[in-house]
Amino acid sequence: MNATLKKWLVPAAIALLAGGAYMAWNATRDQGPGEGFVHGNGRIEATEIDVATKLPGRLAEVLAAEGAFVKAGDVLARMDIASLQAQRSEAVARHAQAQHGVATAHAQVALRESDLRAMQAQVLLRESELDAAQRRLARSTDLSRDGASSQQELDDDRTRVRGAQAAVTAAKAQVDAARAATEAARTQVTGAKAQVDAAQASIERIDADMKDAVLTAPRDGRVQVRVAQPGEVLGAGGRVLNLLDLSDVYMTFFVPETVAGRIALGSEVRIVLDAMPGTVIPAQVSFVASQAQFTPKTVETASERQKLMFRVRAQIAPQLLQRYIEQVKTGVPGVAWLKLDSNAQWPASLALDPRTTAVGGS
Repeated sequence: MNATLKKWLVPAAIALLAGGAYMAWNATRDQGPGEGFVHGNGRIEATEIDVATKLPGRLAEVLAAEGAFVKAGDVLARMDIASLQAQRSEAVARHAQAQHGVATAHAQVALRESDLRAMQAQVLLRESELDAAQRRLARSTDLSRDGASSQQELDDDRTRVRGAQAAVTAAKAQVDAARAATEAARTQVTGAKAQVDAAQASIERIDADMKDAVLTAPRDGRVQVRVAQPGEVLGAGGRVLNLLDLSDVYMTFFVPETVAGRIALGSEVRIVLDAMPGTVIPAQVSFVASQAQFTPKTVETASERQKLMFRVRAQIAPQLLQRYIEQVKTGVPGVAWLKLDSNAQWPASLALDPRTTAVGGS
């Protein structure tokens, strides 16, 4: 056998042995539960929450570090509120000024009411004078008819009556003017009170903005990303931190359209992660897409991506997550096995650990 033949036979023998070994391994490896089950690849995901600013401003401090666990209501960051404090001081001054305006308006009302009463007294006085002039005219008329009084006295008494009537009319007009002034003063009181309410509303709005300048955790979770640093100027809605709600953890995977109609909400799922091949995690179907789609490139092979698939979400029980909160990680790939036949039995390779069945599965 020459050297050239040996050169080609050795690699061929190695390839043949490798192929045989692969076929033997493929024949003996676990092919999964079999009929009555379907599986899909996916990654562990969790609900993400952005902690963001309500108003534009400068970030004063960030109190939460990446990876830290936080409780709902914990203070995570604070915005600079110097400008808000100045606005509040201005609003407080306007409020005090408006209250002074109310007091002034009330004083004006009291003054106008006093003027009105004085004018009404003048009307009574003028009416009394008119009554006296009319009585005197009546007597003068009788005396003049009997020749006991001169025509001049009668004319004078008539003039006095007309003058008294004019005085009554003028006094009544002054009463109407004083009443109108009183109503105007009362309107000024209403306007002054409205200014007080507006100033108070401004104070309350600024207080709310100052409260919103303290960024708190909306729910329990873990800080995933610190987006902004102290000193940065952020716009309205500027992200400061990103949280993961570790009580809402799930895996999204895809199943063929041929079995999608057999999946119901609450169906039993068991998840095996690549990082923990010996641990089976119980879950339940919480969502099934109503329309088919082409699966993403990151989930299936090129041939599988040509098929229409249905997106399914398997939710992990919050009680189980809470027990192992420190170990929960997102982005970990794995396989989700879903039971289609309620009478099918899970194989031993997908049996649950008693520590997980106590809180999260069956």
